Amino acid sequence: MVVMKMKFPFQKRVKLAQGLWLLSWCATVAGATTFTLGCLLKTELRRRAEVMANTDIHIVPNTLMIVGLASLGINYFASKICQDALDAGRFPRWKNFLKPYFAVSCFFTVLMLLAIIMSYAMKGSLESSLKAGLRNGIRFYKDTDTPGRCFQKQNIDRLQMEFQCCGNNDFRDWFEIQWISNRYLDFSSTEVKNRIKSNVDGRYLVDGVPFSCCNPSSPRPCIQYRLTNNSAHYNYDYQTEELNIYLRGCREALVNYYMGLMNTIGAGVLSIFLLQGSVLVSLRFLQTAMEAVAGKENTEIETEGYLLEKGVKETVMEYLDPVLTFLLLKNKVQEGTAGETTTAPA
Repeated sequence: MVVMKMKFPFQKRVKLAQGLWLLSWCATVAGATTFTLGCLLKTELRRRAEVMANTDIHIVPNTLMIVGLASLGINYFASKICQDALDAGRFPRWKNFLKPYFAVSCFFTVLMLLAIIMSYAMKGSLESSLKAGLRNGIRFYKDTDTPGRCFQKQNIDRLQMEFQCCGNNDFRDWFEIQWISNRYLDFSSTEVKNRIKSNVDGRYLVDGVPFSCCNPSSPRPCIQYRLTNNSAHYNYDYQTEELNIYLRGCREALVNYYMGLMNTIGAGVLSIFLLQGSVLVSLRFLQTAMEAVAGKENTEIETEGYLLEKGVKETVMEYLDPVLTFLLLKNKVQEGTAGETTTAPA
């Protein structure tokens, strides 16, 4: 069953070819934009690699970069096909090329759609990655003398100041780890000894936070230490005081930042996907309308163009059958080779 059949007089075919040529170059620019957006997202993710436990989220920018590069080639050939469609004598040379071209184009167009879906669906993976990464970053904050971790303090401080956040979930995360290096502790001090002895793991824990948690917009001078001790500060109540440190956790801040970035990119790539789909649909109509002209003396006759010659299921299977046949043959060859190796004499 033919899907979406339309009639194309000569003038309509010419206008379709000319309009599609312009549209394909717009799609080429859009492909370059997709690649650029992928690079931008990749760069932003790599900037915070030290607080990410895994790189699963990188599948989104990687896919965008691949699709963007593929789009450049797809739309370049689309523009060449449109040029030759204006000359009935040159168009037949594309006949054997168009079937694999449409298969590859549809694959990368669907891949673009998957990248858009992933950009909205990767929030859970991003959040779990940041949760583990920030936990490790805070834990290694004090290891400024340890190779491989000497820049961890600087990274965490810059992160908290840039995103106006404190800790992983909130500022209380700093209460649960020793973030002051033993190098800067006076072990002859009674207070230090008592704090270390009071902890099962022998760590120096304080109800304080690093300076990078301080909120500069607060009118009160920053209170970093003894945050839960009301008597340690004048006119201070831990339960009711609006603390002059950042209350939002860095995981929440980073998730909001990256999801906002990916959602914005996803919306942009969605418009590019629609443009790419328009190019492929229009090119398919142009192809089928021009095939009806092949071998005719009068090339200005009215022809019919269509989107699919058969139903959707039959068309999909037509493209999948050669691939499945190839895979089956490959498996049989491998099984035969394995069988010969097993039965070979010692």
